[in-house]
Amino acid sequence: MTDVTDRSSSVGNSTGGTSGGSRSASGTPPTNGGRRSARLPRDARRAQLLAAASEIFVARGYHSAGMDEIAECAGVSKPVLYQHFPGKLDLYVAVLQNYVDSLISGLRQALRSTTDNHKRVRAAVLAFYDFVDNDSQGFRLVFESDLMGDPQVQSRVDQATEACVDAVFDLVSHDSGLDPHRARILAVGLVGTSQFTARYWLEADRPITKEEAVDTTVTLAWGGLSHVPLQSQ
Repeated sequence: MTDVTDRSSSVGNSTGGTSGGSRSASGTPPTNGGRRSARLPRDARRAQLLAAASEIFVARGYHSAGMDEIAECAGVSKPVLYQHFPGKLDLYVAVLQNYVDSLISGLRQALRSTTDNHKRVRAAVLAFYDFVDNDSQGFRLVFESDLMGDPQVQSRVDQATEACVDAVFDLVSHDSGLDPHRARILAVGLVGTSQFTARYWLEADRPITKEEAVDTTVTLAWGGLSHVPLQSQ
């Protein structure tokens, strides 16, 4: 987090731009040292702008981030930035949606990775730890946004939680035959436990290894889920 903040600060405080060596979680270089970048295909330019905006929004928050700073970080003119995103809120929502999609996709892949229920629980918990442990720190936009009062932002955050709960709910409901209310309570419990323990672990500066933290969380979750009767029983 510190290196992102420092690099972002250098953009706003000098005309030299940022270091061109860092990369986003997707591997896209978010800056080009303050120089105006060459012409790119529209999709590639959009990805570049989103990477730069992500860096600034994570470091600054929505209210303190400026479109001038984001354009400079991306190495483009401000008009180019506005060609792709009409305003700062549109850009923020697009960045947020990328992280929401990443979280949902990661959890769904984890749940599909095995048919063993204990391993499924571990994979699901690990998906949350991996999400918060990403160098981009994008989880802060999903779970700690300073713009929760905006309906567009709140709907994306709600989408992240509901989609994760739905993914777990589908498996619990299918495997257990529990009524929808009980199955959903279990799904909400697993998602909530995974999210909050992962964030605690990160905010506490990783006091134990990620593997140990995941195992501890799984012990808690599996202690309850292991007692849920399966339909075959």
